[in-house]
Amino acid sequence: MINNLLKNICLIIFALIGPITLPAGGIQKNLNQDNLLNSTKEIILNSKASLYSFPKIDAKKLMVLDSGTSITILRNWKVNEKEIWLRVELASNKILDDPNKILKGWIKM
Repeated sequence: MINNLLKNICLIIFALIGPITLPAGGIQKNLNQDNLLNSTKEIILNSKASLYSFPKIDAKKLMVLDSGTSITILRNWKVNEKEIWLRVELASNKILDDPNKILKGWIKM
């Protein structure tokens, strides 16, 4: 009786905490497939790019980022061989900037 109760409690804890680390849409087999992204975390855009709410072309476009914008790469998401997305965070001054300003989003490579 106590053994089954202990197993059920462990299973519930794992079910609640385990999915926190998964990206939206499921897990990929290898998140570190692109070695280029592993060596570079902060980049400056050399052309305009759209910032999306989630990694899909028909997702809501949050804003257009100008060239010269400094961004930090948080993670990459590979949909297929031709479609790679980056989860990015915009550089900001957390003390002076508007707290409602959009700072994170997805960019299509």
